[in-house]
This record gives sequence, C-alpha cells and structure tokens, in this order.
Amino acid sequence: MLQVSPEIGTWLTRRSSRAGDWTIGDLVAAKRGTTVSVVIPARDEEATVGAIVTAIREDLHGVLVDEILVVDSHSTDATAEVAAAAGADVVAQDAVFPALGGLAGKGEALWKGVAATSGDLVVFVDGDLHDFTTDYVTGLLGPLLTDPSVAYVKGFYHRPLGAEADGGGRVTELVARPLLNMFWPELAGFVQPLAGEYAGRREVLESIPFVANYGVEIGHLIDLLELRGLDALAQVDLGHRVHRHQSTQALGRMSGQIMQTLFDRLERYGRLVTAIPPATLLAQFRRGTSDGIDRELVLTDLTSPERPPLSRLALRHTA
Repeated sequence: MLQVSPEIGTWLTRRSSRAGDWTIGDLVAAKRGTTVSVVIPARDEEATVGAIVTAIREDLHGVLVDEILVVDSHSTDATAEVAAAAGADVVAQDAVFPALGGLAGKGEALWKGVAATSGDLVVFVDGDLHDFTTDYVTGLLGPLLTDPSVAYVKGFYHRPLGAEADGGGRVTELVARPLLNMFWPELAGFVQPLAGEYAGRREVLESIPFVANYGVEIGHLIDLLELRGLDALAQVDLGHRVHRHQSTQALGRMSGQIMQTLFDRLERYGRLVTAIPPATLLAQFRRGTSDGIDRELVLTDLTSPERPPLSRLALRHTA
C-alpha cells in the first residue's frame, strides 16, 4: 500500500489545524504586544474589497489587527476609493520604492505591501473573496501567536467551481501539486500550496525574495523549506473560499509562471541541471477577430523577475 513518508505524516498531524481552534479572546491573550498587519493586494476588486476591509475593521481592528493596507495594483475601477471608504490605508503599488521602478504582477504587490507595513506578523488576504469572514485572519494568526517555532502559515479550504464542491484549484491540481511531489515531496502535505491567504513573521518574510508574478506562492514554500525546514511551516483549514474564477487561457499563463519559478528553484538549489533552460515564451491561440482567421496567435513572456529580500535593502518605504 502506498503511503506518504513518515516525515509528512508527522508534519500533517503536528502542523495542520482549523480556524475554529482559537477564539479571538485566545489570540488577544497570546498577542502580548505583537503587532499585526493585514495586506490585501487588489486589482479591479471594487465589488469585493470593501466588504473584506469592513469585516476586518469592525471585528478585529484595534483588538487583534493593528493595520489594514490595500495595495492597489493598477486598478482601472474604484478599488482604491472603495477600500479607503471602508477604512483601509491604501497605497498605489508603484508608489512604494518608486526609485526602483515597477514590476507587473501579484508578487510585486505583496512585496510592496510588506515594505509599506510595520506589523511583526503580516497576514495576506486576496481582494476578490466573496462571503469573506474574519476567521481567515484569526485562523492564520493562531499558529503564529501561540507557537514561536512556526514561521509561516498557509490557508486551505474547499473551493467550489459551479456545481462541483471542490472543482476549484485547477492550477494546483494540474500543475503545482504534481511538480512539487516530483521535486519537493517534503511539501506534498500542503492542501493548497498556491493559496492566496497566508501569514508570516516579518523577519521571515523580509528574508526571502518575492517572485513578481503568480510564481510568488510556490517560490515562498520552496525557499522557506530550504532555508527554515518543514517544521517551521504550518497550514490551517479556513473552511471554504468563493472567488472570481479566471479563464482557461489566464490559468495557462499562471501555470507557465509557476512552472518557470519552480524550474528556477530547481537550478538555484541544485536539484536539477539542464543543458538548455526552459523557454520563456508561451504561445496561445484565441478566436480570430477579422479577415476570416480562425485562430490568432498570442505570445506571453513568462520571465519571472523577482524582488530581493527586503532585509538586504537599505531603503525603507515611508508613506
């Protein structure tokens, strides 16, 4: 009978928990002067970001959370205005370290969010969540506030897709999980390795690079495994997650960025040597729009630039 390694089995038991394992009162008692920042990266999320900010502000701000920051990632709608009206601090992504220039991508927004906040613990929450509850925040803080040996916590959840109770997470199941099992089987116990809800200690987050695009989450797990070891990582069941689903082509681009990041880490940590590096152009096709052409070729550059660890920068952002 096939079994996971003893290390993974032990880790799953010791480092997996549920959001309901802690009450707000438990966490406030454990906080003891520790400061907490919540960072919400958002691009064109005016429909959802206000409710997320409002819930955190009304339930947790001044009690458990000290700072709520929305990083506006080049929105073309009223994301920034809605977030500010709900009570968040808002910063434009490119306004943080403007001398460094701007990079495109979610990871850039997250890195800028860490730079623009000051909490000892940083909680990341995606800005496109429907039916958000503050259990997301309290659940992720639980292990960090109650166990000093935990450095980084990932959330996991049920992800419905249409009528399917667990049909979401297509990139996880088709790309990330098979590759992690092949090359970093130590991470096989993570239910949602690409989850956008996670938290970490500031000194830990400032010690690792941030891939600028959608490779950021898998980069975090691999880098922290290599630098801190599996036992410094934990995961928490946050219940369910309902958010906006992307098109298949968009998921293809996301998958390519994740694969580029993983292959970069394989080389960086000496786990795989290739004679020719992976190509960085992704060719996709969409229905033609003129002249009777059935398919139009679309090329996307999957190059995965990254920001260095903040601890290596003498600069510090001031709002």
